[in-house]
Amino acid sequence: MQSFSNSSDRLMSITLALGQYPMLSSRIRSKMRHELYKHAIIEKHEFEELVRKQAIRTQELEGLRNPVGEEPTELWEERIIRVRDQMTDLTFSQHLSFDLFQNIITDILNERGVQLADPNLTFNPEQAPQELIFEHAWAILRLPPEEREKYEHHLEESRVVLIRTMISDQLPYVNIAKRWFTIPDLAEIRKRKIGAGRVGGKAAGMLLAYRILTEELPEEMKSHLRKPEYYFIGSNEMYAFFTMNDLERWNDQKYKDEEHMRADYPKLVKDFAAGHLPTDILEKLEGILEDIGKRPLIVRSSSLLEDSFGTSFAGKYESIFLSNQGSPKENLKALSNAITRVYASTLNPDALLYRRSKGLQDYDERMALLIMAVEGKPYKGNFLPDAAGVAFSRNLYRWAPQIRREDGFVRLVWGLGTRAVDRVGNDYPRLIALSHPLLRPTPDQRTMERCSQQYVDLINLEKNKMETVSIHSVLDPEYPPLRYIAQLKEEGYFTSLHSRLMENDKDRLVLTFEDLMRRSPFAEYMRQILQTLERCYQYPVDLEFTMQINEESNGDPDLLFTFLQCRPQSRLAESKEISIPGHLPENDVILQTRFMVPQGMLDNIEYVAFVPPGEYFKLSVNERFELARIIGKLNEKLKGRQFILVGPGRWGSTNVDLGIPVGYSDVFNTRALVEMSGKDIGPSPEPSLGTHFFQDLLEAQIYPLAIYLDDPQSTFQPSFFYHSPNCIEEFIPAEENIKERLRLIKIDDYRKDHMLRLVMDEEHSTAIGYLLPKAK
Repeated sequence: MQSFSNSSDRLMSITLALGQYPMLSSRIRSKMRHELYKHAIIEKHEFEELVRKQAIRTQELEGLRNPVGEEPTELWEERIIRVRDQMTDLTFSQHLSFDLFQNIITDILNERGVQLADPNLTFNPEQAPQELIFEHAWAILRLPPEEREKYEHHLEESRVVLIRTMISDQLPYVNIAKRWFTIPDLAEIRKRKIGAGRVGGKAAGMLLAYRILTEELPEEMKSHLRKPEYYFIGSNEMYAFFTMNDLERWNDQKYKDEEHMRADYPKLVKDFAAGHLPTDILEKLEGILEDIGKRPLIVRSSSLLEDSFGTSFAGKYESIFLSNQGSPKENLKALSNAITRVYASTLNPDALLYRRSKGLQDYDERMALLIMAVEGKPYKGNFLPDAAGVAFSRNLYRWAPQIRREDGFVRLVWGLGTRAVDRVGNDYPRLIALSHPLLRPTPDQRTMERCSQQYVDLINLEKNKMETVSIHSVLDPEYPPLRYIAQLKEEGYFTSLHSRLMENDKDRLVLTFEDLMRRSPFAEYMRQILQTLERCYQYPVDLEFTMQINEESNGDPDLLFTFLQCRPQSRLAESKEISIPGHLPENDVILQTRFMVPQGMLDNIEYVAFVPPGEYFKLSVNERFELARIIGKLNEKLKGRQFILVGPGRWGSTNVDLGIPVGYSDVFNTRALVEMSGKDIGPSPEPSLGTHFFQDLLEAQIYPLAIYLDDPQSTFQPSFFYHSPNCIEEFIPAEENIKERLRLIKIDDYRKDHMLRLVMDEEHSTAIGYLLPKAK
């Protein structure tokens, strides 16, 4: 007989699960149809009419010319039953969640009094429904300790299968997670998951970090941890959304060229925004909103590949804050729209090109979602945490020789953590070396003030939206943790707040976090947390967090941390001992800098792509974005060549007035990015340590460097950069105005039979690029 098939994982899961309960399958399918009718997905009479039509069609496919008269009644009835079952499975898989299906099985097992009394394995966990695996594990856990020991191998298999099917199938992750997650932990995750599939990489890291820390930290520190309130939408639900809304036509975006990807994306986003979520998912979302109440929310991407070893996907997908202050109907609509936007971002050109560059283009990248209550507290109509940031267990760029790399560092901001992880063009976080938390990269007061946080991201509860506002429009004498995050600007120095701040002194406040570093155990706590996670991961980690600062009765600050994300830390490859050659001829040195230098060496550099600062700042906003795309085209053509990029301001800046707005896809073939600054170019370099763009560079083994031209210890060879022949037309078509804005210098054209070597010595904080003859 002709069968009806569907390739979705949800249908496959239902089929496999029903195979475990042949005696109960009729009852299970009856309840499945009841749910279809109850959710108004299809009327009973309409469903039965479809079954009859499909049954007749299968007869016709088998060559029966008179379907009604040529088949005995008993065969016809058997055919109807089989078609009805197939239609039930198919329709249920397309419209309702696998969670609901598993709940149906649980209810029927409870009705029949079915229990797994024998802990010996009598089924294949790889194919069994999760309910059966859980029941088997609970049966083992209920045994007396002396009996349980002989079934530990069954318990470990159950944990591994549940981790792989519910959380992540990335083997490096599974190998760590199986040592920490218990069956009760996994049951709690399942309870908070909507729909079928895994919870994805971002959720996986958050869950594992919290589990490790609650087990491994000293008792006195555990009270300083707070678990976030979170829910998940399983990764398979993305495909259900695609199917329901006829969006499969966008599935081949990853195979298009960049130009078509970018041209299609606005239309794609519009199509996704017009889509509708399945009815049962909407019902679950209503329940979440009811549980969370009026607290603001964030909908975060959690794709299957995110935050894995070697591919963080940092900043590639959407995360959307929701103020959640409207009516229940308005809040549900806003939440649904946020979910569809995150789904659309799976096909964002930057994400697709990142996947292509990592050899992951053909991976079936599904998007799970993490829905979290925003951490923070209300203050005068706004909602924000007292501090937030990103912490790294290894400090890859030391700004003083006494800083210990293994103690890590932190990017800390007031308010939502977006300003800590994004390279915003007009602001600065506080950089903290955890081995020496009071040691600033810029010690003079004027630079410290200019390189302090000027704006804060928060949720305006009254306007029902996220906003970026000046810090002075929010900070006032009533803000409880003010003394720990801010100081007063005096003539030539900063002073701590020892008495009540006067209203007219507000504008002299500077966010320094100095008293948080001096008067609290922040650095000590964060150092222990990071070292604990690195030890258990057996790999350096980075961690996104928020922090609440309360004051105890004795006046000491009490810190409460919430960890939102944990992943393996991106880093440059380990370099051998590097030494700067002495007595180089002056005309051989092309550039030299002593600003936050990494460790490494680039040899046989053939080309230098250079954006002249004067030409860049003549451009309009649109022309600057156009230049970034041209750099992307040149980057593609130079694939396989050894080249570096040199230009003004901050590469990857969101503010085109402060730097060139390239994305990762525009630069991933280069070996180094050199940022120029000075009084005639732009502000002094701001270390981009810890931003999403910085993470991309480290993953791609691209060295970030900055050269401050006003520093007498810097070298920049104008004759090389401005007067060498421009060979850009050898790679891409370029009109005269393009050649003025982007110069491609071939080392061999500047000096015959020579190449450029870039040596970076972290220990002596010196990087130097110099010419030397090619090896014969």
